[in-house]
Amino acid sequence: MEPAPPPSPPKHSPMDLYRDNESTASPKFSLPVDSEHKATEIRILSFAPPHMRSFHLSWFSFFACFCSTFASPPLLPIIRDNLSLTATDIGNAGIAAVSGAVLARLAMGSACDLVGPRLASASLTLLTAPAVFFTSTISTPAGFLLARFFTGFSIASFVSTQYWMSSMFSAPRVGGANGLVGGWGNLGGGAIQLIMPFIFSLIRKMGCAEFTAWRVAFFVPGFVQMVSAIGVLAMGQDFPDGNFGALKKSGEMQKDEFCKVFYSAITNYRGWILAITYGYCFGVELAVDNIIAEYYYDRFDVNLHTAGIIAASFGLANVVSRPGGGWISDRLAARFGMRGRLWGLCIVQTVGGVLCIVLGRMGSLSFSVLVVVLFSLFVQAACGLTFGIVPFISRRSVDMESPRLSSSGMPGGWDLQKSSKDSRLYDSNTQDVNEEEKKWMEDEDVDE
Repeated sequence: MEPAPPPSPPKHSPMDLYRDNESTASPKFSLPVDSEHKATEIRILSFAPPHMRSFHLSWFSFFACFCSTFASPPLLPIIRDNLSLTATDIGNAGIAAVSGAVLARLAMGSACDLVGPRLASASLTLLTAPAVFFTSTISTPAGFLLARFFTGFSIASFVSTQYWMSSMFSAPRVGGANGLVGGWGNLGGGAIQLIMPFIFSLIRKMGCAEFTAWRVAFFVPGFVQMVSAIGVLAMGQDFPDGNFGALKKSGEMQKDEFCKVFYSAITNYRGWILAITYGYCFGVELAVDNIIAEYYYDRFDVNLHTAGIIAASFGLANVVSRPGGGWISDRLAARFGMRGRLWGLCIVQTVGGVLCIVLGRMGSLSFSVLVVVLFSLFVQAACGLTFGIVPFISRRSVDMESPRLSSSGMPGGWDLQKSSKDSRLYDSNTQDVNEEEKKWMEDEDVDE
């Protein structure tokens, strides 16, 4: 009698991005997990609790916050006419939008430690939603700056997404998970470049005046942001084994003293080096999100809809570029170890810097669009590669490293936004001088 054939291995969906051969199945979880109950696979099409449900809630909440923060730039040509904004006002508002998140991101790491990533994320998202609605009521440049400043606090939710994914996915998969969540969240900066002009034109077709339509349009991102926060509260879970409060109460969650963890984080030179590099990849992305639509509208004389489409191409690249950076980091680590992750980041970010310089020298619209797409792929992949390294800087202080690193993108964005503002002021002043010279020459001709 022939022996029974061995059971066939379980089949997985072709959408299972990553697999860990050392993973173990558990009746408690839908995904294979390691000894800490962290998932060893990422199944994009799954919404199974707690790992994949937290994954999808996390990126969508961050996506909604990014949409709200960058809802103004695609409509700036209309808003600036309505509020009589100068180049200085627009530049300062852009700086305020990224500055508002600096302290918020630093505080989010502590908030995640105190109440867990789920409650920290939902609370911030709900608290900043009124600022989005307030944008509809502003009538002065100062009001515009304040609205952008307080709305910018919302993108500090990025810290909670990275903290959350680091708690849900194992070390070989955390780079990919962080890259996907961060990339799909940042996708909001590109999607909103298409969404807001579309909503604006839809409201205009209903008979609404131009200077009223842009105000009504802001209710949409504000509402979506509130819905995402409620979803996180109602359906999310902090850790594979339960929520923060229950685990702490039962004594299952043990934490080092905050002072010791904080000291370990600030004295780790590796974290500071990564903070500088991240400031000039994510900072570049923030600065470009703020100005790209207005840049193409003014420089190449395209209409608002076309400028929005071009601007969207930069942000929409996040659907593959930042996750791709995390995936590349994991693949390089599998073959070359940590050195592979580091060299990957160095090469990709260098290429992104070169493309940024090339973009500024483009005088042709078609070539400029091509370069901006290539530039977006590399600069956003560098962000994903960075967070493929973060969980390995210090296991003890990983919850402090993530907020420190993510907040470093804000000063980088602030610096680049300020440079952009100074450049626009120079162009504006040059244009004024040229107009005066032209008028003087016309007067001379009349006298003759």
